[in-house]
Amino acid sequence: MGWRGAIRSINAAAKAAERDAKRRQRQLEQQQKQYHKMQELEQASYEVDAYQNHIDIIQSMHKDCSSPIDWKQIAISPEPKKPEKSNIHEEKAKTTESNYHPGLIDRIFKREAVKRQKLADDVKVAIRNDESAYIVDIKQWKEKCADWSNNTELAQKVLNNDAKTKLAVIEDINPFSEISTLGSSLSFNVNNNSIVDVTIKVHGADIIPSESKSLLKSGRVSVKKMPKGQFNELYQDYVCSCVLRVANELFSILPDEMVFVTAVDKLLNSKTGHIEESPILSVAVARDTLQSLNMDYIDPSDSMSNFVHHMSFMKTKGFEAVERLTPDSFLNM
Repeated sequence: MGWRGAIRSINAAAKAAERDAKRRQRQLEQQQKQYHKMQELEQASYEVDAYQNHIDIIQSMHKDCSSPIDWKQIAISPEPKKPEKSNIHEEKAKTTESNYHPGLIDRIFKREAVKRQKLADDVKVAIRNDESAYIVDIKQWKEKCADWSNNTELAQKVLNNDAKTKLAVIEDINPFSEISTLGSSLSFNVNNNSIVDVTIKVHGADIIPSESKSLLKSGRVSVKKMPKGQFNELYQDYVCSCVLRVANELFSILPDEMVFVTAVDKLLNSKTGHIEESPILSVAVARDTLQSLNMDYIDPSDSMSNFVHHMSFMKTKGFEAVERLTPDSFLNM
């Protein structure tokens, strides 16, 4: 081949290798593009799913509720029974002691006396174990009695409509964390008639998205400004759903037959030209009426017609300020 031929062969082999590497590089680059594209599609799908899930949540707050507390049952619950002293360890040790009969080996090696002494000592230890167990049982019983006394006293106060106790129960149990997480804050008041009056600051502009998201056939996210009518309807459903949820939670933790819930938000006061917090929905919620509703299928906004309420809403304009419905004004109707 000669040295020139060898060089040509080596050079051709190198070029061939380079072409293979370049082809593989292009393949890898294509795969990398596909990989990034797949990641982008997955992110797009997730973004749209998260958006749709948020919409579902803010329209279905009313579908969840804490387990009810039976205050009447707590109030009449019997005092924990005082434990009786048990001699189970002593009896077992004495049975073992009385059943002992020295065998041939014990007699040969004169171990009978030692074993009998050991069994007698075991009886003493068993008696002490029974004493210790009884002391523990009595301690636990006293703790249960203290809890029982506190619980029955609390239940009696709740059933007697003690205002401070009601507020303490609401604060301690706090079943409204989900609503607070979504951006709404709550305050509670108990009026002279011991009726609970709740105010919800709904912060609608922070909760209702201003844009809508959907997934295109290409797999990308389409983001559009949400139409005003759609925004307002979502906002109304959210407010009404929160009101139903708060009332339902209160009925679960209190024995009351009626609660008053008022949602407030910042609105433009056309008289002053200033943004002010104003009531946008105020409802007197009766327990029987609320419990008669099928929460899984109601439209939260439409359901307000079941209750005495104040609400001024138009799809094109949204909420307008209304007069707060109070226990006193309701009783004077």
